[in-house]
Amino acid sequence: MTRRTFILPAASAAAFAAVLAVAGPAAAHVEVSASDPRALAKNVTLTFTSEAESDTSGIAKLQIVLPKGIAPDAVSLAKAPAGWKLTPSEGGYTVGGKALAIGTDAVYSITVTQLPDAKSLAFKTIETYGDGSVDRWIELPSGGAEPENPAPVLALKPAAPGATASSAAPTPTPSASVPTTEPSTSTTERAAEKAAEKDDDGNGTTVAIVAAAVVIAAGLTLWWFRRNRGTGSA
Repeated sequence: MTRRTFILPAASAAAFAAVLAVAGPAAAHVEVSASDPRALAKNVTLTFTSEAESDTSGIAKLQIVLPKGIAPDAVSLAKAPAGWKLTPSEGGYTVGGKALAIGTDAVYSITVTQLPDAKSLAFKTIETYGDGSVDRWIELPSGGAEPENPAPVLALKPAAPGATASSAAPTPTPSASVPTTEPSTSTTERAAEKAAEKDDDGNGTTVAIVAAAVVIAAGLTLWWFRRNRGTGSA
């Protein structure tokens, strides 16, 4: 077996390895869990974990769009990274502070006065890193297909027997920060669109790199087989 026999397959393998290295971070996402995941449950603690996927900067801010039935004034911060604070916003809230260390997941908890009567709750989340890059976990399942950037969704069990919505529960009031109805596209999401363009451009570059690496790997492999078949090498 000639020395040439080892070189080209190795180059092909390296190209595929590059594909995996570039595509790997896409697995990051946001998860949510509840201390009492039942419809109409009161004083429930929700814990969110936002996975860090940047190799150059840590998570600094999270913007959350609350699902229908939970008003911003029904939410309070229970636990968060040191120095992070919660600020209500139109249709949701922002929690953040000093950027976390690179590779550190952002874990925080909120207390909700009462969960709505629903089967599931989606918390669209926009992550902002210390360098200004943005990840948007805001997509919901459609047509049975798994979204590429899924929003964290909390599945709820049926309400306890006799449970009712509390008349004392905070409700949205007509103001600039708390809308009386849930918009189809929240102001929080729209405000992050321009900031996310930088991240979207980066994603487009990533796709191009992956596609190029696949083409190069396939070409090298085909050339190697043809070359060895023509020379009779084993």
